Amino acid sequence: MDDSPDHRSKLVAQGLTIGYGHGAVQRDLSFAVKPGSIFAIMGASGGGKSTVLKALIGLLQPSAGTVWVNGQDYWAGSEQHRAELGRQFGVLFQSGALWSSMSVAENVALPLRMFTQLDDASIDALVRLKLALVDLHGAGALMPAELSGGMRKRAGLARALSLDPDLLFLDEPSAGLDPVAAAHLDNLILELRDDLNATVVMVSHELPSLFAICDDGVFLDAETKTAIAHGSPKWLRDNCTNPTVHRFMNRDGSRLRDEPKGVQHVTS
Repeated sequence: MDDSPDHRSKLVAQGLTIGYGHGAVQRDLSFAVKPGSIFAIMGASGGGKSTVLKALIGLLQPSAGTVWVNGQDYWAGSEQHRAELGRQFGVLFQSGALWSSMSVAENVALPLRMFTQLDDASIDALVRLKLALVDLHGAGALMPAELSGGMRKRAGLARALSLDPDLLFLDEPSAGLDPVAAAHLDNLILELRDDLNATVVMVSHELPSLFAICDDGVFLDAETKTAIAHGSPKWLRDNCTNPTVHRFMNRDGSRLRDEPKGVQHVTS
């Protein structure tokens, strides 16, 4: 019998406690990510957002609880089972995490060379396609050091898309970008979600991006080390009465940036 708590969800965290050694960074986390949504993991710096992301993508085993991916218990199976489920993931790390000694094209091609049997011509064609998807036409020959911050993020996103994942994990995608570059990346994330029918899980504390593109989310608290609110960023900003959440979501008088073109919201 399948004990998955919600067959309709793309990803489910159930009773997660996560930490290092004997110390818990976050505990008793439970949330579900709907297919086709952009789900935010929110909270102040130091609250464990990126640590939770590591547990969701298989880099850190929870000390309690589990993660369900398309109805399958990620941590219950063998290493091979986890690797097979992990092929459904695309991950953009905060820095872009490009190999500095490889060209942009070589970075994007790396997962294809590692995990497929495609020939060189097919890989080259797919690399050009992925770079075109993130508006980096003709940038394949450049080295990471030659890219702007926004271009590095988009190159990392192209690599995350190389194996056609249906779950895309983004760690602070707009951090360090100027408002124009951040808005461009937000639009791109929306387009990729819609065009590729992907589900996105995004760690962020950048309010303009959270308000502009996220449908749902969970707010992690550093003091209590657990989730203290669930809902879309805009709903939390306007309706949540928890003082910690209210201060964070309304800091600096932040309001909703003009929504990117083509924005769509998932409804229950």
